[in-house]
Amino acid sequence: MRVGLFVTCLVDLMRPSVGLSALKLLENAGCEVVVPTTQTCCGQPAYNSGDRRSAQALARKVLREFSDCDCVVVPSGSCGGMIKIHYLELLEESPELRPKLQHLVENVWELSDFLVNVLAVQRVPGQFHGTVTYHDCCSGLRELGVKSQPRELLAKIPGLTLKEMANPEQCCGFGGTFAVKFGDISARITDEKCADIVATGADAVVLADVGCMLSIEGRLRRGGDANTKVLHFAEILAGVTNDPS
Repeated sequence: MRVGLFVTCLVDLMRPSVGLSALKLLENAGCEVVVPTTQTCCGQPAYNSGDRRSAQALARKVLREFSDCDCVVVPSGSCGGMIKIHYLELLEESPELRPKLQHLVENVWELSDFLVNVLAVQRVPGQFHGTVTYHDCCSGLRELGVKSQPRELLAKIPGLTLKEMANPEQCCGFGGTFAVKFGDISARITDEKCADIVATGADAVVLADVGCMLSIEGRLRRGGDANTKVLHFAEILAGVTNDPS
C-alpha cells in the first residue's frame, strides 16, 4: 500500500518528532510511505479567514502532490477534516478535478483511525510507565469521529494507565485563528482545560493535534507546571519520548 504522509505545517515547524513518529508507525506496519517534499499547508487558516482563493490554491497543490497515493494519512484531525470534509465544496468550481479529488477525500485518514481501522495494528513499539489522560481534539472528534481509536492504541502500550479527565471533549481554546482573533477568550478556555488535566494527576496529557499541544503546553508552563508532559499520541506510540520513570 502506497501511503502519502501529509505532515502538516505545524508539525513541520513546531514538532517534527510527530511527523517522524507517524512515519515510523506506518513503516512498522508495512506501508510504503511517500512524503512529498514540497508539501506545506492544507489551506485551513485561509479557508477559516475567508480567503477562498488562497485556500483553493493550496487544495490544488495538495491534490497534485498526493495524486499517486492509495491513501493519505494525517497526524491531525484538523487538517484531515479540512481535506475530507471541505475540499469538495472548496473546489466545486473546478469540475475537471472532481475524479482525482473524490479519490483523495475518500482515502484521507487521520492517523489513529488508519492504524486501527485500516491496518488493524496489534502492537506498537512505544513504552510508557505512568499515567496519561487524553484530550479529544475538536476537529478529529466532531468531523472525523476519532474517539476510541487513539485510546485503543494507547491501551497496547505496556505500563501505561489511562485516566480520563472530567471533560475530555471540551475544547482546549486553540481553534486555529480563533486563538488569534479572540485571545482572551481562548486563554480562559485553555485555563479550564489545563485545570481539568492537572486534576487527574496524570504524568502526561496525550492528544492528536499540534495546535492543541501548543495551546495546552503554553498555558501549563506559564502557570508554573513544568512537570506535566504534553505528547502527541504518535510520539508515545512510536517510543520517541521518555517516560516519567
